[in-house]
Amino acid sequence: MTTPTFYMVDGAPQPTGPFCHAAEIDGWVFLTGQTPLDPRDPAAPIPEGIEAQTHLVFQHLKTVLSQLGLGFDNVLRVGVYLTHLEEDFSAFNQVYKSYFPEGKLPARTCVGVTSLVRGPRVEVDLVAHR
Repeated sequence: MTTPTFYMVDGAPQPTGPFCHAAEIDGWVFLTGQTPLDPRDPAAPIPEGIEAQTHLVFQHLKTVLSQLGLGFDNVLRVGVYLTHLEEDFSAFNQVYKSYFPEGKLPARTCVGVTSLVRGPRVEVDLVAHR
């Protein structure tokens, strides 16, 4: 039986609870949901608007992926959580698709939620494979 590895990554925001940035087993890498918090100052204000928040979330995901030797081309599944689903869905998608190679969009679930920790509009988690 393979032993899982749990990662804490330099440069990514500190988790808001008791969990790691990513966990891996048998080449499957599960990234914890990222929100648009400032990795240097978790108390800093969250950027306004879904576009700015989405870009920051994807920068955090990129930081975790790259420190594990992976990229967005390794991503197979994405989970998206939006607090303003109807209002933000289209704008989120415009930013989202810019992070993946043409023709290689991963499987995805996108749900509307009532709130997220510290009040952002978006959180994204993902599953990648080596």
